[in-house]
Amino acid sequence: MRRVVVTGLGLVTPLGADVETAWANILAAKSGAETITRFDATDFHSNYACEVKPADHAYGFDPNKRVDHKVQRQVDPFIIYGIDAAGQALEDAGLLDMTEEQRYRAGCSIGSGIGGLPGIASESIVLHEKGPRRVSPHFVHGRLINLITGQVQIKYGLMGPNHAVVTACSTGAHSIGDAARMIAMDDADVMLAGGAEGTICPIGIAGFGQARALSTNFRDEPWRASRPWDQDRDGFVMGEGAGVVCLEEYEHAKARGAHIYCEVVGYGMSGDAYHVTAPHPEGSGAFRSMQMAVKRSGLDLAEIDYINAHGTSTPLGDELELNAVRRLFGNNIETMSMSSTKSAIGHLLGGAGAVESIFCILALRDQIVPPTLNLDNPSENCIGVDLVPHKAKERTVKAVLNNSFGFGGTNASLVMKAV
Repeated sequence: MRRVVVTGLGLVTPLGADVETAWANILAAKSGAETITRFDATDFHSNYACEVKPADHAYGFDPNKRVDHKVQRQVDPFIIYGIDAAGQALEDAGLLDMTEEQRYRAGCSIGSGIGGLPGIASESIVLHEKGPRRVSPHFVHGRLINLITGQVQIKYGLMGPNHAVVTACSTGAHSIGDAARMIAMDDADVMLAGGAEGTICPIGIAGFGQARALSTNFRDEPWRASRPWDQDRDGFVMGEGAGVVCLEEYEHAKARGAHIYCEVVGYGMSGDAYHVTAPHPEGSGAFRSMQMAVKRSGLDLAEIDYINAHGTSTPLGDELELNAVRRLFGNNIETMSMSSTKSAIGHLLGGAGAVESIFCILALRDQIVPPTLNLDNPSENCIGVDLVPHKAKERTVKAVLNNSFGFGGTNASLVMKAV
């Protein structure tokens, strides 16, 4: 099996629309949660979210940098975020000027958990109020999840595998794991991989609110709302954005003198086979996903220094994940650190696993682990576990694990290590 390394990173997040800005704000313990500005959410269960900030904000997102105006008019925000993050990763890897032969061996695996929800909602209103002939001719290809990959491959002329994962909140991690396997199996030499989401819209907030998944108790202090493992947690805060990594075959990267961030060494998947929205009460799916990823990596459990947890800030899920980590790692849990960056940027659904994988990679690069915000009153189950409360922590980081779990009982875990 061929070795797979990371040579490029791209981020669009509520705390910054590039890698270094987002990472600096994460380490500074800033929060991206605010009262929703995109529409009047006064009458909704939850009136706050972690929105990607506009271009005129100090760390806002300017879509004009990498996305053509014509494309912007045709597609939903998740595609715009994905195109930009993919472009960042390709630029960072130094692969904008590939030959045609190289582009035959370069592909994409970029997915989304929900896709074009805002456009589906708005065009449904057009259909109802104005009739079928007024529906946009770009409606279908502007909402489809695989059109992130499609648009990126068209923009950059990439003719390798064209792949899109849709596994709810595990999408980003599955996308990276699948792409790594494609390179390992010699289907490609280079893959852009990750996930994107943009569902902060009335139907998105209403739907998750009705499912009782969102935090609702912090309407006047939204920055306090996402609080993984804290006893006052009451649901997740919706986030949006994208994360994309450039994966590359190790010898291919070495031959061109590429900067290598880390190596992807483990990928685990499992299914709960239990409930549509609730995790397995014994955390068995999470346990097996992590167990498989660590086994594939060839590392000992004691060699995992940091876990970026799924940690959504839900009353049930946080405890079950922590129990699964305790079960797998045993006494080794006493020497590792684990945090949830969702406390700062909210839950990016299909983009979460990719964005959080990038934070893991940056922890490896900088030897510092990001904090868990708002962990003011930890549950008893947290005793003896370093959950990095409030402040980032400098420490040795040689290997990391990232967890992503989704509706339908889908689980994904990735292990990455320094090269």
